[in-house]
Amino acid sequence: MDTKIRRKCIDELGRLVIPKDMRKALGIDSDTELEISSEGDTIFVKKAVSRCVFCSSESDLVEYAGLFVCKRCLKELKTI
Repeated sequence: MDTKIRRKCIDELGRLVIPKDMRKALGIDSDTELEISSEGDTIFVKKAVSRCVFCSSESDLVEYAGLFVCKRCLKELKTI
């Protein structure tokens, strides 16, 4: 994807609208979770990725009470 730079204003409630063409190109819709972080004077926004709460693995995840645990960590927990 080509880098696109747009200037947008924050509204009075602190919201920033991501342009429709960018949302469409990135597969972002109204229920897509995003991660927001900052470093210095830069704000980063990216699609959230589910990760194991113990080892940060992104594969073989099982959801329990809103948290994700990978099958490897789940196996280790069962031995405790």
